[in-house]
Amino acid sequence: MATLEEMGQRAKSAARKLSAAGAKKDTALLQIAAALEQNQEKILAANMQDLIAAKENGMSQSLLDRLALSEARISGMADGARQVAALSDPVGKIIEGGVRPNGLRVEKVRVPLGVIGIIYESRPNVTADAAELCLKAGNAVILRGGKEAIHSNVCIAETMRNALEQVGLPADCIQLVQDTSHDSANAMMNLTDYLDVLIPRGGAGLIRSVVQNSHVPVIQTGVGNCHVYVDNTADIDMAANIIFNAKTSRPSVCNAIETVLVHKDIAEKALPAIKARLDEKNVEIRGCVRTRSILGDSVVPAAESDWETEFLDYILAVKVVDSIDEAMEHISRYSSGHSEAIITKSYDNAARFTAEVDSAAVYVNASTRFTDGGEFGLGAEIGISTQKLHARGPMGVNELTSVKYIISGNGQIR
Repeated sequence: MATLEEMGQRAKSAARKLSAAGAKKDTALLQIAAALEQNQEKILAANMQDLIAAKENGMSQSLLDRLALSEARISGMADGARQVAALSDPVGKIIEGGVRPNGLRVEKVRVPLGVIGIIYESRPNVTADAAELCLKAGNAVILRGGKEAIHSNVCIAETMRNALEQVGLPADCIQLVQDTSHDSANAMMNLTDYLDVLIPRGGAGLIRSVVQNSHVPVIQTGVGNCHVYVDNTADIDMAANIIFNAKTSRPSVCNAIETVLVHKDIAEKALPAIKARLDEKNVEIRGCVRTRSILGDSVVPAAESDWETEFLDYILAVKVVDSIDEAMEHISRYSSGHSEAIITKSYDNAARFTAEVDSAAVYVNASTRFTDGGEFGLGAEIGISTQKLHARGPMGVNELTSVKYIISGNGQIR
């Protein structure tokens, strides 16, 4: 098994070739899509090994959902590769430029970041999504998934590497670290000679560890303590439908909501309607005193920690607030900066909410579940950045590039 140092050296070499690959990248992506579909049975068999081990180790149902692959999810991975292939190539795109008074032409051009490292947890589709986006943006990638998905990840990575070789690109554009120990994660955080950036995808603990310990520059992604605020002018049926979708359609993902804030003037009518929908999926509600006075003792008393928790499960914290100002103050205090929504008929309140709530995605009368690269027209995504420097929100191919200045002259000296 290659050491990380050796993988880094091979990735650097592959990245130089990939940076000038042009349209061959799209050919490779289409080949990857076909290979994923052709190897579907092999990938599902590998995934079954992971699922059996995860169940034996007591993995929760919501995390098992993250881990599980199906024919539909593999088709989605392949479709993602085709969608990324169809995107405009960011590499070489002139962002701005002009001619200086001395005749020098100065152009600011998009270029690949180089070699990207990604440390992620249970979801094996990340192996394909991340590699596809890195490839389109001209970057080599070193992937390090969790032990829960190791068989799935190995199979998917080998499928993609074989596809690269079939179109004449280095297989080492995509590499997978098969050592899933903490030592390999720590080593990646110190691979400064080879990695240009490190991106963590997973739970709060993983992201915090990488941000605090990495010597490689980090783009912080993922933790989704997302909120819906139901304004006093809200359409109650709309609010109930949006909350039901945002909590229950897939509770284990980062764009699912974890807290609902309801204006006191509408709470008596809105809360029973919201609870009726959530009861369809047996969602546990953890409510404030006023929420419990309306909905009764079936609601669990909310603890302070519930407001700051990303449950990733059929659990929802609910609070009655006196005003939009109190709702925004609560979001400012507890949000992870991912996605927030307001349900309202008031243009003024919608405008205030979108202006004052400081998150990567802010919605008016829509579910937070749309915070996704595919839904935003970016193709697949590398993750949802919750920081502000370099990239914010769903990270598509443009966010996986840097810039260089290209200056053309005819003999000028200074």
